Amino acid sequence: MFTTYPKYLLGSILAFGSFVAAVGAQAQELPKSMTWGAYDVGSSGYAEASAIADAFSRKFDTRIRIQPSGSSIGRLQPLVHGRTDYAFLATEAFFASEAIYDFASRKWGPQNLCALAGRPASGGLVTAADADIHSVSELKGKRVAYVAGNPSINVKLDALLAFGGLSGADVEAISFPTYASAMSSLAEGKADATFTVTTPSQMYELAESPRGIRWLDIPPDDAAGWKKMGTVAPIFSPFAESVGAGLTKEHPVNMVAYRYPMVVVRCDLDDKDAYAFIKALDETYDVYKDATSVMPRWELSQSGVPPLDVPFHDGAIRYLKEKGVWSEDAQAWNDKRMARLEALKTAWKGAVQEGKDMSDEAFDTLWQAQRTEAINKLD
Repeated sequence: MFTTYPKYLLGSILAFGSFVAAVGAQAQELPKSMTWGAYDVGSSGYAEASAIADAFSRKFDTRIRIQPSGSSIGRLQPLVHGRTDYAFLATEAFFASEAIYDFASRKWGPQNLCALAGRPASGGLVTAADADIHSVSELKGKRVAYVAGNPSINVKLDALLAFGGLSGADVEAISFPTYASAMSSLAEGKADATFTVTTPSQMYELAESPRGIRWLDIPPDDAAGWKKMGTVAPIFSPFAESVGAGLTKEHPVNMVAYRYPMVVVRCDLDDKDAYAFIKALDETYDVYKDATSVMPRWELSQSGVPPLDVPFHDGAIRYLKEKGVWSEDAQAWNDKRMARLEALKTAWKGAVQEGKDMSDEAFDTLWQAQRTEAINKLD
């Protein structure tokens, strides 16, 4: 039996039904509760994760618990073991996918990690002006400040040295106990160059010191240099920075952009979940974009394009295509990055089999050699 309604009432019923369906569909896009991994409380990564979590909660009524950790292992273990599905990470995502540094032991190996998005952050090679260094290649034989136990900084240094055709063996590498002491070493005359972001107090002190400050230019059109840098760490893109010590809007310097933080997931995360997360990240942008001075960089036109430390997840790519953000060049980059990940996973299996009776030290030597061989075969 069918009931006949007046046209105006029928329209209201249909509209209400559409509204309920839309709300139901929206509510089902994100789970009712999630656990995210992040850097320690007080870090910018934690602050940004908190701002986005608050936006998700307001718009979608999703409860989010953030699990902070001060170590790369502490942030990755919950993710790879399924205790968190999303983690706001930095360069440790690259390390874990490549099985290097903390993740080179036999209990790790190349991890199957993908990204949904990542905010660009800038950094570069800074030198004391009186060291008379004007290009990366001129760092040969100079004192370069590394940080003990900080592979995130050191791999960036190695990559930027590679841009100029150098390695750590070509410079006088000096290890400092902390990041702060490495940065201070330039003004104190203990080193001539290091890698850093542009705004720490130590950089302003260097600029005002008798030594002065100079940021080395990383030309975006030097294809050979970028290729060399990408072999060491394919995580950078060109970035003209105008904010920081010794920089002005009128005189920016070509540096590099890397991603911190990135939303990293296991590559086997269901496509619909990855799609729902990045869609929510996009739809709540206006809610969180003013939370800190750098939050506007989470706009998908910046955070949803490569390069990142790991490949993009297919679910994220589907949404980025719908938004017109994803390009053929982005897909080409992602295909190449995924091929590198798969090649390293295959090489790891061979290394584990060949080195099953080796000491940890001997196995590490074997793995580094096979990793390099696998990467070189991709070119």
